[in-house]
This record gives sequence, C-alpha cells and structure tokens, in this order.
Amino acid sequence: MVNNSEMHKIGYAKVSTPHQNLDRQIGALRAERCDEVFRDKGSAKHIKKRPQLEKAIDTLGTGDVLVVAEWDRATRSMSDGVSIIDRISERGALIKVRDKPHLDLTTPIGRGFIAFLPAMAEDDRERILRRANDGRKGARASGSSVASPRTDHRQWEAPQRLEAGDSARSIAKFLGVHRTTVLRVLST
Repeated sequence: MVNNSEMHKIGYAKVSTPHQNLDRQIGALRAERCDEVFRDKGSAKHIKKRPQLEKAIDTLGTGDVLVVAEWDRATRSMSDGVSIIDRISERGALIKVRDKPHLDLTTPIGRGFIAFLPAMAEDDRERILRRANDGRKGARASGSSVASPRTDHRQWEAPQRLEAGDSARSIAKFLGVHRTTVLRVLST
C-alpha cells in the first residue's frame, strides 16, 4: 500500500495541436493536487513526440503517482497504454487516470483490473493482424497485388540481381525495401 504522505503526484496533460487548449485537463490535475504538471502539444504518433510524458515518467520515484487527465490523449493504442503502465510499474510508481476510474492503480479495484490489460492488448494485436491478413487474402483473391506500391515496378529486378549473385539483404538495400519484402517477392 502507498503511503500518501510521502508520495508525489505528477500530472500529465496533452492536446494534439498547438491551437487546442489544455485548461480543462490542467484544472482536473490541479483538483488532484499534483505537485508538478507536464504538458505536451502535438500528435502522439510516435513516443518521441511526447517528450513531456517521457519527462513525467522519468520524474517518478517509488510510491509516486502519475495522474493522467485524459487517457486517450496520452496513449495511441491499448498496447501503447499497457507499455506506459508497465514502465511506470517498473519504477515502483502507480498511475491514476482521471477519466478512467478503472485505471486508478492507487485502489485495489484498479490494481485488479490492470491484470487484464496485457491480455486485452494481445487481443487487440491479434485482431489487427487478423484484419490485415484478411485484407491480403481478399486482395490476392481479387487478383490485386499485395506488395507495396513502391516495390511493384521493381519486382522484376530482385530475381535478376539474385541470379547475378547479390544477397537478399543487398537487393533490399538497393531497392529501398525490407529484406523480407525481397524474400517474399523471390518466393512467388
């Protein structure tokens, strides 16, 4: 159990564009009595575009709590959210999400719920993979190409280079594609 007198609350708020306003989220974090608040403005497509989230996590010590104003602003996907929670947990800290009471790991119910998140993230990944594979099967069935558009016009070059003695890795580098793309083309 966390000793509330020693824990620090670190707040995090985010909006997607510089023109959006953080006031509502900052108000929620102030109501939570956060010791410090980190703010990001910009797309969450890559973790590098959330530098203040990184700083907030790095600030956490054992027993501290990261308070997130809005979960969907802080994360890109369920897998991303689980990764963030894992990183916070590795630091011996907890997370409390203001707009998702079930993601309040400062409570027994929240800690119990969190045990299900990795399974939910795995299900999410499997669903995405299944949909991608179904799309590829559908494309093949209709006679469409499943290769990326930038490689379609160069597919003839891979076999020729292989016959000339080039490796799949060097062919991929020359064509500007991944090695598995070259191997897939060569196997058809």
